[in-house]
Amino acid sequence: MKKVISASRRTDLVAFFPDWLAEAVREEKAVVLAPSGRILTVGLNPGNVHTFVLWSKNFRNLIENRSGLRDGLSKYDQLYFHFTITGMGGTQVEREVPSPEDALRQLEPLLSVAGQPGRISLRFDPVIYRTEGDEIRTNLRFFEVLAEKAASLEIRDIRFSFAQWYGKSKRRAERLGFAYVDPALEVKRKDALYLAGVAGRNRLNLYCCSQDFLADLPGVRPSACIDGQLLQACHPEGLPASVSKDRTQRRECRCTESVDIGSYTQTCPHSCVYCYANPRL
Repeated sequence: MKKVISASRRTDLVAFFPDWLAEAVREEKAVVLAPSGRILTVGLNPGNVHTFVLWSKNFRNLIENRSGLRDGLSKYDQLYFHFTITGMGGTQVEREVPSPEDALRQLEPLLSVAGQPGRISLRFDPVIYRTEGDEIRTNLRFFEVLAEKAASLEIRDIRFSFAQWYGKSKRRAERLGFAYVDPALEVKRKDALYLAGVAGRNRLNLYCCSQDFLADLPGVRPSACIDGQLLQACHPEGLPASVSKDRTQRRECRCTESVDIGSYTQTCPHSCVYCYANPRL
């Protein structure tokens, strides 16, 4: 069975390492420092790759074919895209991320690369709350803009989660004077129902990512962000992909098996205040 390649959950290869990624595609192999510390060589021969899954907050390098990245990836049977647009790009929360307007403008050219709307998933991830004076601010309402744009392009899948404030993220926020709020479970469930309502009005599929406390809500489904069944359905030849759970992911993650070719040592400069991965922030 052909394998699914993930590029990458660990860092934004498209936005900040397009030259490395383009070279790996040309050489048809990626040398990866895994989280375990082992160095792995991952073969990228198109004959052995079912789908190339690309994750980014900025697909401009791909769209503009930097280092021949778009041309190189065209030799694979299928490309699938996770595009994160939270509405907070260019703010204190995501300082080096494109503005929401710039990100939304990338959707139409990205769709032309994908070939069909079913190969794009938008990620409204994470939902953030913070205090400013006596008020609580959130990006929640931007979801209406994102949902309407997705519907206009017939993109149906949107994934979301509420920010998880790990120890390093909390310390960073405190150092930066970012007054984050982690609401009670009841608030998150209520706000997830709001998102489900917006998604329903726009005929979108809404998935929660690794947060099972939301999965019983009407209009919210648990997410397999890499979904072997979906990738098979979208594949131009209908070839099967693994539907076994990816055991390298969190317990609540429903992703099926893939091979990630990114490394945490490829440090992402997006500077998102909530980031759990970047060791330099």
